[in-house]
Amino acid sequence: MKIAIIGTGNVGSALGGSLVRAGHDVTFAARDVEKATKLAADLGAAVASTPAASVADADVVVLAVPFGAVESLATEIAPLTKGKVVVDATNRIKPDYSGLASEDGSSAAEQIAIWFEGASVVKAFNTLFASIQADPASLGQTVDLLIAADDAAAKSLVAQLATSIGLRPVDAGSLMGAREMEAIAWLNMSLQMRTSGNWNSSFVLLGAPDKAIAA
Repeated sequence: MKIAIIGTGNVGSALGGSLVRAGHDVTFAARDVEKATKLAADLGAAVASTPAASVADADVVVLAVPFGAVESLATEIAPLTKGKVVVDATNRIKPDYSGLASEDGSSAAEQIAIWFEGASVVKAFNTLFASIQADPASLGQTVDLLIAADDAAAKSLVAQLATSIGLRPVDAGSLMGAREMEAIAWLNMSLQMRTSGNWNSSFVLLGAPDKAIAA
């Protein structure tokens, strides 16, 4: 599968590495082209000179940048993502890390779906720390990947990606499910911050309903 990853931070590099190892065709793009070029070379991926260039031939576009950077990014690439799957891996956290930043209870994913009109936005990977994304087997058991989307075909495609890197996809419902997913992500982060943890914890759904297992 052809995947464009926008962002070369912890999430972009970790997820990109796992997808490359799973045999996917990954292209990185970032404002810092030099950093993106080095990361791509280290991982055996491709690099694009601009986010727009990375999106052109991609089947899936992964937003691995801070939520605060997405709106300006959308002005650049949203017209090119119409008809494509856009994966939102962000969490809308307050600048002082005191909680989620949404004032009306909506999710980052729902806002991103407005900015990326015409694309199939899927919420995924936001509940997993980069350490798990880099090595899904690191905890000694299969870890769950929650997925929320309004487009069933797009959700299935992301579920295939999850399975290919060793995660168990779990269907979290429509894109509104991203609200709960972002709350779960914040709970995991706050637990780590309060306890000076090692940032490799993850939630696993025991006894998941058969119909919730997405793939």
